Amino acid sequence: MDDWEDACAFALGLPGVEMASWWGNPCPKINGKGLIAPSREPGSFGLMIRQDEKSLLLETDPETFWQTDHDRNYPMLLVRYGTPARERIALYIQRAWWERAKKPQRLAAGMGTRP
Repeated sequence: MDDWEDACAFALGLPGVEMASWWGNPCPKINGKGLIAPSREPGSFGLMIRQDEKSLLLETDPETFWQTDHDRNYPMLLVRYGTPARERIALYIQRAWWERAKKPQRLAAGMGTRP
């Protein structure tokens, strides 16, 4: 993703996602739950992610995925803009969508299985 607008455009292309306020900022959300969020850290955005996937991403692609001490125990990673990992980032935005959209099932039905 090149910037916040690019990340939002991708997330908003997923079924049922709309911009809504999250901690006072407009963010892509589904079922009232955020997928991504702007970060106070320059050049990055926050991506909601399962705790069990954090270590994998931190170990395999630290150029793209990182965290601050503040985020260490929270189900979010920071994602740097402009890395060559666009497809991987898109996959994890889809996974964030899946985790939040699976109930109600009618939204997740169009996605098939979890990406």
